[in-house]
Amino acid sequence: MSEFTLKIRRYLPESGEAAYWQDYRVDLDGHRSVLEGILTAKADQDGTIGIRCSCRAAICGSCGVRINGRAALACKTHLDEAAEGSQAGDGEIVVEPMGNMPVIKDLIVDMDAVHWKKIQRVTPWLLPDGPPPEREYVVPHEAMVDVTQSMACIQCGACVSDCLSMEVDPEFVGPAALAKAYRFVGDPRDGQHEERLHDLAEDPAGLYDCTHCFNCIEACPKGVAPMNQIMRLRRAAGDDYEIDDRNNGNRHERAFTSLVRDNGLLWEAELLPRSYGGDSFFGKFAPAAGLELADSLPSITRALLRRKVTPMGALRPHKIPKEDLAQIKHIFDKIDGRDERFELNLYIAGEELEGDADIPVETEGSSA
Repeated sequence: MSEFTLKIRRYLPESGEAAYWQDYRVDLDGHRSVLEGILTAKADQDGTIGIRCSCRAAICGSCGVRINGRAALACKTHLDEAAEGSQAGDGEIVVEPMGNMPVIKDLIVDMDAVHWKKIQRVTPWLLPDGPPPEREYVVPHEAMVDVTQSMACIQCGACVSDCLSMEVDPEFVGPAALAKAYRFVGDPRDGQHEERLHDLAEDPAGLYDCTHCFNCIEACPKGVAPMNQIMRLRRAAGDDYEIDDRNNGNRHERAFTSLVRDNGLLWEAELLPRSYGGDSFFGKFAPAAGLELADSLPSITRALLRRKVTPMGALRPHKIPKEDLAQIKHIFDKIDGRDERFELNLYIAGEELEGDADIPVETEGSSA
């Protein structure tokens, strides 16, 4: 038995007072969960502590909170591990409600207002074309493996809590909803793939609003890797259905890629005009690119005055050794030379061979 200090953020709406911190000391074995610590404090010291929980087995996703500043399942986080990761370095375990969602009481957030509303936004059910089959839909094994990772989501909201894009833009559809969207875009039984992708690509708060911060990947307790699913939605929208969205998301990605391929490094001054005017040196002369450049003049001027960029540095691409540039182009040529886009998920796929029961099945890596 060891003593652990839980610093819990309290908020009692009926009191009319602002949120505050309160410490609780509990004596438990270190391998017990943070949830057990909170429930012990609730049972023995303060019955007014509010927390949502159910299964205690990291399956239901109910007990999502922030522990030491990061979203996590309280039932999956051990007390000794949380104490070692204390923000203050004194072993104090800081527990607070998840972010990007309104707080109802203490550690309980209103998931209906944000999380479930976003999930409903992506039409989270199959929309098959034509009449249903006489018996059942037959889905190829590899197709189900493709969506297994997104199907593993337990809707805990951890990724929503730590999403930086949602913190800046609350309208962003969000990582959980977009991961759910890929679950149907990747399912061959769904007949509305292009319509789904077009809808999410055209939405200013849709799939191109993700800023690739990787927070959702780190927060997810089930390895769903929502950002990977968002990238796969983008590949499907841009490469498979050639959707040029009004947000210039697909054109921006193409310009980014070609600049790195041609120069070895990103040429920042060319990125904006090529994203709006076309993926070539002459893109800056397109009317749409001219308007964006004019709007950006104040920012460009401040960057020049603060010496964050020089005129010649903006007008000329970055230079790297020729042998390094050749290696980068070789990588692009190898990827572009594939007949099909190579995408794998983090879940297990394979076939059991007769007489080879001891041979492990193949484990697939992340999408590429």
